[in-house]
Amino acid sequence: MAGKFELYKDKSGEFRFRLKAGNGEVIATSSESYKTKASALNGIESIKKNAAEANLDDQTD
Repeated sequence: MAGKFELYKDKSGEFRFRLKAGNGEVIATSSESYKTKASALNGIESIKKNAAEANLDDQTD
């Protein structure tokens, strides 16, 4: 099963999202809240676009 983004409202009524793996485990969450649903959806689209092209910066060495 593919992963999915979940869009929800937090306790203050603002929008947030989380990314869940196919097994239902949360693997990423929005680090900020968004005042509008459209802004949160733009955040999701940004992750979809940028994550596909992101390089790994291994800072463990």
